[in-house]
Amino acid sequence: MTDVNSGPLAGIKVVHLAAWGPGPYATMLLADLGCEVIVVDRRSPMITTVPASQDPRRRGQKSIALDLKNSEDLTTFNQLINQSDIFIEGMRPGAAERLGIGPEDLNAINPGLIYARMTGWGQTGPLANTAGHDINYIALSGVLETMGEPGKPPPLPLNLLGDYGGGGLFIMVGILSALFERSTSGLGQVVDGAIVDGVASLSAATLGMWGVGRWGERGTNTFDGSCPWYRVYETADGKYVAVGAIEEAFYQQLLQGLGMDPAQWQRNDADIGPRLKAELERIFSTRTRDEWQQMFEHTDACVTPVLSFEEALQHPHHQERGTYISLRDIHQPAPGPRLSRTVLAAPSAPPEVGENSQQIMQQLELFCSGASARKNSDGE
Repeated sequence: MTDVNSGPLAGIKVVHLAAWGPGPYATMLLADLGCEVIVVDRRSPMITTVPASQDPRRRGQKSIALDLKNSEDLTTFNQLINQSDIFIEGMRPGAAERLGIGPEDLNAINPGLIYARMTGWGQTGPLANTAGHDINYIALSGVLETMGEPGKPPPLPLNLLGDYGGGGLFIMVGILSALFERSTSGLGQVVDGAIVDGVASLSAATLGMWGVGRWGERGTNTFDGSCPWYRVYETADGKYVAVGAIEEAFYQQLLQGLGMDPAQWQRNDADIGPRLKAELERIFSTRTRDEWQQMFEHTDACVTPVLSFEEALQHPHHQERGTYISLRDIHQPAPGPRLSRTVLAAPSAPPEVGENSQQIMQQLELFCSGASARKNSDGE
């Protein structure tokens, strides 16, 4: 491949076997950081909720459409692997092997390849070949049960915690670690990225508190939505504000802003919880969300409005930092994290399925022709 990318990972080539959820998020991050990412799409595209050319997770990438059960297409795929640093797949354990593209197959082609396997349950264990989704992985990890109010079903944190936090981000850590190690050994390795492992890792602090008796039943903890100074309150206009006044200094600013007597609302009072919650509900219901925002915006009381996506896009803080961008009129987060020297470039728009097939094939032919010529020259 000849296109030059910018960013800290410029020069790193990634092949991604098109899949759902966490895999595409990982490749979005890799592309944002400068990798050249080629998505191997099916010739018969998957049915998705967002068209391929509008999916932010495909931005900055190229697409080639292949049928890996076709011998010619498999040869093309293997040529891509021969030139690549990272391969990401998200099939059930054993599926890649049946296609002839398992770790042993691809390692024989490219011993330096980082082979990343993104699944929910992992490559081993009793559930490895069982279907599942984000909700199942966070449920079995024990994390879902910690959320929400007692006596009610746990609320779902979208699919951010499992698919994207414990999935896409977690496998990124494994990929970059393996890539760094390769600089010493010269060898690739398999990254077994299981969402259940990632969610377990994200729960380290909570699990640790539970282990020493500092995390109780649901509805008795600071971060499960039951703590009066760390929860969401409805305002007069039916909207909401988020309160996160954990530290004592911030809590005192909250009380001051609300006109509450600190002597009557000391947090070391064991019975304060229900009374304080009821009082905060009453007070916050007396003004609109935007009125509370204006009152607390430049304080350390840790009170912020709960915004819709549309409102978040227009917020002055996000606008000044350029937190969001637009590609093909689709709003999406800007590339990040922000680096001081190797600044991340604005990504190109997501490709249609197979949009770059001809270009990629031509570049592969040039590469293979050049390699053959060099081999013949060396043999003379």
